[in-house]
Amino acid sequence: MSSVTSGALPAGLRESPETAPDALAGFTIGVTATRRREEFCALLERRGARVVRAPAIRLVPLAEDADLLAATREALAGPVDDVVVTTGVGFRGWVAAAEGWGLSADLMRHLTAARLLTRGPKARGAVRAAGLNDHWTPATESCEEVKQYLLAQDLRGRRIAVQLHGEPLTGFVAALREAGAEVIEVPVYRWLPYRDPSPLRRLISQAVSGGVDAVAFTSAPAVLAMLNAARAEGLEEALLAAFAGPVVAACVGPVTAAPLQERGVPVVQPERSRLGALARTIARHLPAHGVTRLVAGGHELEIRGHAAVVDGELKPLPPAPMAVLKRLADKPGRVVARSELRTVLPGGPSRDPAEHAVEMAITRLRRALGPAGIVETVVKRGYRLACEREVPAAAL
Repeated sequence: MSSVTSGALPAGLRESPETAPDALAGFTIGVTATRRREEFCALLERRGARVVRAPAIRLVPLAEDADLLAATREALAGPVDDVVVTTGVGFRGWVAAAEGWGLSADLMRHLTAARLLTRGPKARGAVRAAGLNDHWTPATESCEEVKQYLLAQDLRGRRIAVQLHGEPLTGFVAALREAGAEVIEVPVYRWLPYRDPSPLRRLISQAVSGGVDAVAFTSAPAVLAMLNAARAEGLEEALLAAFAGPVVAACVGPVTAAPLQERGVPVVQPERSRLGALARTIARHLPAHGVTRLVAGGHELEIRGHAAVVDGELKPLPPAPMAVLKRLADKPGRVVARSELRTVLPGGPSRDPAEHAVEMAITRLRRALGPAGIVETVVKRGYRLACEREVPAAAL
């Protein structure tokens, strides 16, 4: 959105965006998560957001998979010096699968004797819940830091089991092997595209068309799944352009953000990789950066994703009036011709020679905003917001 300013919220919304229950009112956020999806959506909805659920991936446990059984038997064939635990759910799945095969006691003996390197707090929690002691956890919660930690040591002859997290860790494993380690890859689960791809396709279209204000990602595989789905629809570049422009890409942490950052996409992420922290970060960012604030017709006007705030009162708007309002706000106080407003209406320019669609959108906009005088008609020229200049938000 253009004409973005930051500062205090209008009257009625002047609480900290981190704690205000309505901090995200008027914004639409796409959520690609599968695990803990409802919990995360509830965090956003409690802050007033409209949430578009579009799961991108599904987790497929491999408890019956021959590759997991083979890797477990390989690990148990001799002493294991180090075990890299990348995810809590993966570690728990491995232990549960071993129990089903009658290998639980043997696996626990090997794990007790090994150094357990946990990638983050969730992995560390799973290790401790199993009654085991963790040796070390990186501050960044990244596999890269685990790799550097190991490579700083003499790895010649060491047996290292690496629990994978949905996809191969090719570079990680190769680096350890080049340093002389024997590496056992443990594929506990894998990520596959979600069974019903239609919600993700709709979210891609909404992001490209500006129908959402942010898309939240909680895993790198979900990012890759969305980019792959967009590529299949011929929309990958358009999606990346949307993320580089009006649509915020919000990631739970650096591992999740990496695939987007590699493509030059700016991301918003919390200091701690937690769902609650991600929700709070979004609740701070969108009100500060995703709005336009004006005084029009003597009224304080804030324009959000799918709503306007008039003198502190939230006014949800349908797509056509919202598109017209945003275009008028691009040129505050200046006349915008009907022919230009036609081009921003959903579904493409209206072919009605009388420009009836624009007039209807203006009528609905005025009715939704409430107070008269915010949108003015300039006879034979078009429409304008009734403001002489854009007012800094700090002055509101």
